[in-house]
Amino acid sequence: MIKVGQGFDVHQLVSGRKCMIGGVEIPYDKGLDGHSDADVLLHAISDAILGAVGLGDIGKHFSNTDLSIKNIDSRVILKKVALLIHEKKYSIINIDATVICELPKLAPYIDQIKKNIALDCNVDIDAVNVKATTTETLGFTGRGEGIAAQAICLVESK
Repeated sequence: MIKVGQGFDVHQLVSGRKCMIGGVEIPYDKGLDGHSDADVLLHAISDAILGAVGLGDIGKHFSNTDLSIKNIDSRVILKKVALLIHEKKYSIINIDATVICELPKLAPYIDQIKKNIALDCNVDIDAVNVKATTTETLGFTGRGEGIAAQAICLVESK
């Protein structure tokens, strides 16, 4: 059986935080605010994977009220999500994701981001696609107030 899931996430940009996207620290004067490291891309991908197998979202599995996971690395979340669906006898066919922001520019980091996702999900790098786009200065992403990401994931039962 083949199933598809989609994910979407948004985090506000604030001073005094690292800007983590796809498990890469992106040099920027602001970072993403959240209970975890607020890696908007990995959150969207995790939600897409969970959604594909009907397991809810990362909030269900990694509550933002759980102080034991405060500032958790989102790569840990993604690895646990990949393990969870593996235990449910599913494997990832492919992931396609888009980060939406004016700044920072992500092109120099896309290859490393793809490598991180492939490694954490235990898939070939050719099964991962990551894009970055802007909103042509429109909306909260265009004004530099936050970053959004969306993802889709195709899985199959083993």
